[in-house]
Amino acid sequence: MLSEEEVASLLRNVDNLKHRCILMVIYSGGLRLSELLGLERNDLLVERGQLIIRSGKGNKDRITLLSRKALVALEEYLAKYKPKRHLFEGPDGGPYSPRSVQVTFHRAREKAGITKPATVHTLRHSFATHLLEKGTDLRYIQALLGHSSSKTTEIYTHVSTKALGKIRSPLDDLDL
Repeated sequence: MLSEEEVASLLRNVDNLKHRCILMVIYSGGLRLSELLGLERNDLLVERGQLIIRSGKGNKDRITLLSRKALVALEEYLAKYKPKRHLFEGPDGGPYSPRSVQVTFHRAREKAGITKPATVHTLRHSFATHLLEKGTDLRYIQALLGHSSSKTTEIYTHVSTKALGKIRSPLDDLDL
């Protein structure tokens, strides 16, 4: 899991607009790499700040978040690159390559000075953990990630020690 500061540093260390948008969208909505690559232009629900994920894992559709910051970057990206069908297209016009996204992530991680092991999928885990730390109900996180079982989402409750630090003992509220 990356901290919020590490995610910010990672994103700041991507100079290429398309590459920065790719990583921003993954983190913004907690996407799997395959879900990102399957996005089409009409999957952006701009006015609602949401993304439609079609045929995610288990062939399920869902709606997830699209942050305002990602949307601002995407508007610039769309004006510059003008993708036809897929949101992120390779040079041949087809979907962008998974390997290119992985290389982009690892270059940004190194440039940001992040030494802990991390992959593109780490952004998905970080998204879920950061939502949990901010008090988002686990059931909403489950829906955003597209998990069928709450047990799958509950792994994030073990990861988040920051959230534990925000909990006050009831003893502290007693007038003693």
